[in-house]
This record gives sequence, structure tokens and C-alpha cells, in this order.
Amino acid sequence: MFVKETTKGMRDILPREAEIREYLLNKMKTTYASFGFSQIETPCVEHIENLTSKQGGDNEKLIFKILKRGEKLQAGAESLNVDELVDSGLRYDLTVPLSRYYANNAANLSLPFKAMQIGPVWRADRPQKGRFRQFVQCDIDIFGDATNSAEIELITATSTYLESVGVGGVTIVINDRKILAAMARASGFSEENFSQIFIILDKYDKIGESGIEKELLESGYDAACVAKYMEIFRGAMAAEDRFAYLGEALGENVEAGIIDNLKEIVDSVATISGGRFNLEFDPTLVRGMGYYTGVIFEIHSEDFKGASVGGGGRYDNMIGNFTGQKTPACGFSIGFERIVSALVDKSFKPDGAAEKTAILYDKRMSVSDYALMQKAAMAARERGKIVLVQRMNKNVGFQKQKLEAEGYTRFIDIRYPDEMAKLEQI
Repeated sequence: MFVKETTKGMRDILPREAEIREYLLNKMKTTYASFGFSQIETPCVEHIENLTSKQGGDNEKLIFKILKRGEKLQAGAESLNVDELVDSGLRYDLTVPLSRYYANNAANLSLPFKAMQIGPVWRADRPQKGRFRQFVQCDIDIFGDATNSAEIELITATSTYLESVGVGGVTIVINDRKILAAMARASGFSEENFSQIFIILDKYDKIGESGIEKELLESGYDAACVAKYMEIFRGAMAAEDRFAYLGEALGENVEAGIIDNLKEIVDSVATISGGRFNLEFDPTLVRGMGYYTGVIFEIHSEDFKGASVGGGGRYDNMIGNFTGQKTPACGFSIGFERIVSALVDKSFKPDGAAEKTAILYDKRMSVSDYALMQKAAMAARERGKIVLVQRMNKNVGFQKQKLEAEGYTRFIDIRYPDEMAKLEQI
């Protein structure tokens, strides 16, 4: 028996949402292209070795794995080793495939290379409101630029796009993984514990300062180290000039130029945007992906109650895993699905959308009358209008209600031949 519902965690997209999605994607492509980003595509399926390289954080636990085929599957099954059954998987993000893409095609690409990639990704996550197992990611990345001009351009391009589609109250927060490491180092923590400390700090928005301190102590870390860490942390959060405070508090524990680099990025974005884009240094920002090596950033918006609607950072080591040569890389990803959901809830209407008219005709109208209706509609379509010609249902009120949900705002009802003159209204 066939099942009409979607697979758990997947969903169908209705026409009204599809129109909004198309508008946002077209706007995105136009905006990013104006900054010189080139659109590329990668396969949905990647080698399992690439997806399980211990750089994707918890996402590696959510991979949709693909079984081997034919004789190879049979051989794997006989070995009773689960790993022998799998050779590939659906991508869980776009960064790992993009790094493989660049490593494979670098000889045919410009340097620095500015990539725009938009496509579906899959995660075997627990489905809930706003969280699906298949969703679209929208990334821009720059390869081969080790200077902070990469971060500056990524932040500027992303902010420009969000502004163009009306996402309000945007703040981009910025930090550096090397500053996070320096704070832990200055507090006396062992470097082997840095990753776990970052995981705890990443919960700041949920459990606050006291929660961070409590969890560090409950995890068994030395009380003196925890006290010093919280002292640096609280001082940075309270400081009027966080850059200056951390420069003094961290001293030689932080690499030379790291703090100045962040300040340059903040000041440059302010200059480029004329102050339109709000960029703030936040020492609590962690970003969970294990592949980040330097500057990290995240977008928050008042339209989304302060929740993240995108993020990214520098990942200079990933391409070297494929080529053996270190290649500078930096990227920014938009939370496309969250933006779409918010706009659908607000009954958003895309700017410049063509007017949608529905001609509804009675079943008694002849085929020749139908041809004349379509002829009039064709003339209107050539003028850029959207015109639907459709037979009138018995419950015309319900029919119109459904069409209104799809964005139709004008209706021309034709029940008798002598009403054909109404077509002049199109």
C-alpha cells in the first residue's frame, strides 16, 4: 500500500512558499554575483572518508550513509563489520564537498577563488518544528586569500543580501578560535582540554555565566583554573573596549596580531557600509564545527528573536587534507530555511512580483470561447503579467481561497459568452 505522507523529517513545499524561496534565491545569486562570486555545484553524495574526517563536529553522527552495491555489499555483509557495508553518504553541509571540489579543480580556477554554492544537505537529526532532515544551505567561500580582506568581503556581501530582502535588526558577532585558545591557555588549562572547554562555553546563550562556571567545575577542572578563566571571561564581557582588555589580559598567550586583526575587520566593515551593518566582537562565540582555525562569525537578527540565522569562519587546514598543501579558506553560510519560514509566517510578498490574475470560466463555455480567453491571457503574459485560465469549480469561493493562498489577487469570472468583454480588464 502506498503512503501519501512524506518520509519523516522531509516535507513538501507548497506554491506560495516555493515562490518566496525562488525570490530569495534569485536575490541571493544576483547580490553575491555582484561581489564577483561564481556559482558552482558539487554532488549530493561524497566518499564516506571525507564525511567522517572528524572535522564536522556532531554532524558526523547524523550522516545518511549509503550502502555498497552488488558483490561489494555482499562481501561487506559477510564480514559482519558495519563499516564494510558503507562507501559513501549524503553531504551534511556544503563546506566539506566544496573543499574537495577546490582540491580537485584548483588548476582550472582563478586565485583567489570566490565560490557561491546553493543546494540541499541531509542530516539524520531528530525532526521538530523548524528542523528538517533535508534543507537548503547557501554558502559563499573564498579560497587562496590569507588576509582579512576575505572576512571583510564575506561579511559585507552577506549583510548586503540580508538588507536587500528586508531582514531587520541584523548584528554580526565575531571572534577568533585563537582568542578562545588563548583565554583557556592563560587560565592554566591543558591544551588537550580546550575542545571540551569550548563545547561548554558554546552553551553560554542557554546557561549563562554561572552555568558555564558550574559545568566546568562539575567536569572536574581545577578550581583555580576555572576561577581565572571566569575572571578573564567576565572582564572581557564587561569591558568598554574588549579588544584592549583582552590584549592586556592575555599578553603573550595570544598570537601577535590576532586581536588587531579582528579590530581591523570590524572597523573596515563599518567604513564600507557607512555604519549600516552592525558588527560586534563577542568572546563567547565558539561555532561548533571542528574545522574552524581562526576568525569565526555568526548572524543574529531581531526578526528571529536573537537566534542565529547564519555563520561561518576561516578553515585553513581542510583543503590540505586533500592536497597535502595548506590553502587559506574562509566561508559564510546563510540560514536560508529559517529566513523562508519567517517570511512565510509574515505573508511576505516579493518585491516586483508580477500581478497574478485568474480567469475562471463556467463549464458551459465553448472550446472556441476558451481559445479566446487564452489568446487574451497570452497578450497579458507578453506584457509581463501572470494569468491563469481555469474552469470554475462548483465551490468557487473555496477555489478562490486556495488561489489567493498562491498569490492570486485578481479574479475575472466568465459564466456566459456575453461576459467575454471582461477580458479587456486584464
